[in-house]
Order: sequence, then structure tokens, then C-alpha cells
Amino acid sequence: MKHEKGGFASNGKFAAGGTINDTLGKASVDSIEDEAWNLLRESIVFYCGNPIGTIAANDPSSSSILNYDQVFIRDFIPSGIAFLLKGEYDIVRSFILHTLQLQSWEKTMDCHSPGQGLMPASFKVRTVPLDGDESATEDVLDPDFGEAAIGRVAPVDSGLWWIILLRAYGKCSGDLSVQERFDVQTGIKMILKLCLADGFDMFPTLLVTDGSCMIDRRMGIHGHPLEIQALFYSALLCAREMLAPEDGSSDLIRALNNRVVALSFHIREYYWIDMRKLNEIYRYKTEEYSYDAVNKFNIYPDQIPPWLVEWMPSKGGYLIGNLQPAHMDFRFFSLGNLWSVVSSLATMDQSHAILDLIEAKWSELVADMPFKICYPAFEGQEWRITTGSDPKNTPWSYHNGGSWPTLLWQLTVACIKMNRPEIAEKAVKIAEKRISRDKWPEYYDTKQARFIGKQARLFQTWSIAGYLVSKLLLANPDAANILVNREDSDLVSAFSSMLSANPRRKRDWKGLKQKFIV
Repeated sequence: MKHEKGGFASNGKFAAGGTINDTLGKASVDSIEDEAWNLLRESIVFYCGNPIGTIAANDPSSSSILNYDQVFIRDFIPSGIAFLLKGEYDIVRSFILHTLQLQSWEKTMDCHSPGQGLMPASFKVRTVPLDGDESATEDVLDPDFGEAAIGRVAPVDSGLWWIILLRAYGKCSGDLSVQERFDVQTGIKMILKLCLADGFDMFPTLLVTDGSCMIDRRMGIHGHPLEIQALFYSALLCAREMLAPEDGSSDLIRALNNRVVALSFHIREYYWIDMRKLNEIYRYKTEEYSYDAVNKFNIYPDQIPPWLVEWMPSKGGYLIGNLQPAHMDFRFFSLGNLWSVVSSLATMDQSHAILDLIEAKWSELVADMPFKICYPAFEGQEWRITTGSDPKNTPWSYHNGGSWPTLLWQLTVACIKMNRPEIAEKAVKIAEKRISRDKWPEYYDTKQARFIGKQARLFQTWSIAGYLVSKLLLANPDAANILVNREDSDLVSAFSSMLSANPRRKRDWKGLKQKFIV
């Protein structure tokens, strides 16, 4: 047994300085990484001879392809980050520019056209005969904006992830010419205008339908789900870094700054839950009609689920999944919480508390395979009503409490940002015990993630890429800065001023240098 990266001496004897078990363990891990890179490269899709993305899954055992042979925006993000960290920039640049071209395509469903800035959920490269010459062919891009998706849901997160990847490309490659291009600047503005458009909502959070993000099936997340808010906040900060200062952008930048402050205040103040806040909600008075109401959203204490009273650790906390009038979704959603840490949507104290909770509830959130997409699962009558008896989202499966290896990379970025990489290292080691042997599944089932998901695709690309990104970042933690958003001093000052004015007394804006709309 000889590995090209070392571990064994050329004469067949073990290299000095390590035990047999250490050497075998390193060789095993190296072989997993080599396999992952080979599989990731095999998933690459080419357009006109150039790499443009990676397909969702390359499972030879599956007879039903559905849309897993397409390039998904959200699925490509960990693939793109892995290529960036490896110094392979061309595929990411090509992906960014070609998906930008798709943004302006006409998109219609039942005579209705969605907002102009909408990015596709996915696209497929098709080879078609060339007009006028049946012997020749050409490649064309065939995008899906949700009009062909199961449930016909528009992908709200696609444009947000696109902005985040664009910034990461510039910071990692040093090539700022892409984000400075006129068409790219226009694309950023179109996404922002779509997200910042005025509506009927009283809150700074984005209002979306069920299934508009990673959880793309009916799972009771319609309204203001945390995942969308965390990505929205991150995309706003990334866009603010990249937008070129010009007269035509002043109103947009002003609206962006207002929204950043309002959104951060809203999430930190009203989505946060820990034992102290839980006890406060337990003692809430209802039906308060006042500008100074404590229970602003008229939450009834009986909404506190019995499982949460026992589950909440004395040290730690998290951001709830959703907030609407008279409704709090107390489920723990992993991606939303992890990206709130990465983007600084959560405060430093809240970020540490989220990681404290993950450590305290390791047996539930990680168990035999990281990471639970949400906790807990809907069961019984609640499952039937909320999911419509979805046979794919049965309890502790798929989006309903399933475990998704791709979430490793978001966990790793969050842990590195908070200078607690040992948490991610522990999770990666658990994944390495079986993920390769199990053929890189899309997700795992059961409370403890004991089974490969009943409908999980094997050789799922973002499971592969998520593992690789985690390994690359743990080997070079400074590289995580291409994804991290740091909180600026102006935002901290504005937030502190608003916090002192809320929620128990009337707002006093005299202390603010700049007025923000909240």
C-alpha cells in the first residue's frame, strides 16, 4: 500500500516519526480526498468546450434522472468554492458570467412573468442541430426559473448565492475585473431591486413562499424563513462591497444601507431564543395595543412546544426558523443559523451561543453523520397537515429532519470565523468514517443518521464538494475570509442606538448621526 503523498517510505518501510495506525489513518483520509476530487472533476459540465459548472449528482445506479443532471446555482456554490481554494478560477468565472446571461431571459409561467432580476434555479447544456446544417451541432443553455420545478417554486436564494460567490471569486483570485464589468454591475442591481422592492410587508425580512430555498418542498417555512434572511443579509453586504460608486446607484445604496441596519436589528432582537428569552415568552401578556408593547407580534405562550422546554440547554441559544404575527417557528434550522454566524447577522455573543448549542446538542444535530438540516422533525398529524403527507419528507428524512453532509462546509466556515475550528474538525472526522463507503449520499435518514436516505442520490456533488471545502479551509483557515462578512462600526453604532430605544420605550432618534428606516 503506497500513497503518492507519502506515509510510506520508498523501500516499503514506514516513514519515521509516526505509528502504523497514524500512517494508515492519514493514507485513508488522503485516499478519501483524492476520490472526492476525482468525483468532483467527473461531474463537470462543459459548454462550448469550456467548463461551466457541475451537475447535481452523478449516480449510475439511479434509473430516474429527473433534474439531477442539471447545474443548480445553490448546488454549485460548494463546488465553486472548492475550485477557488484549489486555484482553479476559470470554471467559477465561466459559471458567474453565463448564469448572468440567463438572468435576462424571458421567463413566463401561465402568462405571468416574475421579476426581471430573478436568477434561474438550474440550467442544462443541450446539444442541438445547427440551423441549416443537420450535420453540425451547437451547445445551448436551457434554464429553469422554477416553471419546470416540482411545485413550480421560484428560487429566491439563487441570486443571493450568486452575489456571495461573485465576491468570493474576486477576493480569492484577485481578479476584480469581473465584478467591475458593466453587465455584472447591472446584474447585481437587478437582484437588489427585486429584493428591495416596496411591498405590503411591515418587516425588513424578505417574504417568500414555501420551498424557495434549500428546503424546496412544502415544509411550513413560508413567510420569513431564517435561511433566506441570512443569505439576504450576506448578499447585501457583499453587494455593498462590489457596487461601483456612481450617481445612478446612490438611491439603491441608500436603500441597501437602510435595509442592512433594519434587518440586523429585527433578526437579532426578535428571532433570538435562549433560556432567558424562552422564559420571557412564557410570561408574555397578549393582546397588547401600544407602541411600547413587549409582545410585539402577539405570540401566545402556549405556542412554546414541549420538546423545546427540555431541549434548550442552559448555555447556548439559536435563531428561530420563522417569525410572523402570532407565530414563531421554534425549529432549529442549521443553514440559517450557520450563515447568520458567517455573515455577522448574529452578534458575536449570539454566534458563540449558537456554537455552544451545537456542542451541547451534538448527539441530536450531528450523531452519526453531520448535519441535521432542521430539528426536530414533524411527525404524526403535524406532518400530515404541514407537508400535505409528503412521502419524501417523512419524519427524520430529507428536509424533515434529515442529515445533509453538504452542510459540513457552512459549519466549518462558521467555526473558523469564531476561532473554534475544533468543532468542525470533529464533525469532519465523523463524516470520514462512512461517507466514502456509503458512496457520498445526498442525505441520511433517522434521528441518529444511521441509514442512507431512502430516496437519496449517491455521488451527490455538493456532498462531495462540501467535504472538500471543509478539508481545504481547515488546512488554511485564513481562506475562509472570502466568505465571511465582518460587521462595520457604523452598523454596530446604529444597532446599539436602536436597541436602547426598543422595545420598551418610544424611539429617540436624536443620538443617531444618520436616520435609518426601521
